[in-house]
Amino acid sequence: MQKDIKIPEVKNVFMAAVKEWSDDFLADIWNVYLVNDSDEDLHDIMVVSKAFGTLNGEMRKTSLMRHALVEMPAVSAVKIEMIEDSVRALNNEFMLTFFVGNTLYDKKYTFIANSINEKAVEEVPHLWKPGVIIR
Repeated sequence: MQKDIKIPEVKNVFMAAVKEWSDDFLADIWNVYLVNDSDEDLHDIMVVSKAFGTLNGEMRKTSLMRHALVEMPAVSAVKIEMIEDSVRALNNEFMLTFFVGNTLYDKKYTFIANSINEKAVEEVPHLWKPGVIIR
């Protein structure tokens, strides 16, 4: 029965953490973006995020955050959420589910604890800014 279930592979859709100036906080902050580098429009998109891990020998976790998008055009990027500095010390996980046509796709992206930092940046496609990409 399991051999009949086909799970398509997610290609050219990824998450990126980008450090940007915030007028609200008057400081640089890290924002996480969903980047669609494919030729297909995505629709009925759901992103569920959480952070978890150990800080000072104590297990910590954040609340689940849910983000819904109706559609996202091909070759584009959209801001999902801000990551507070204290949460960067935890594993930040993003579960992505979306449709292309009538086909459902899903993938889990995890920024490992302390991996969102200035040393790990590269240019993010379609944003043309330095950021940490997780594919």
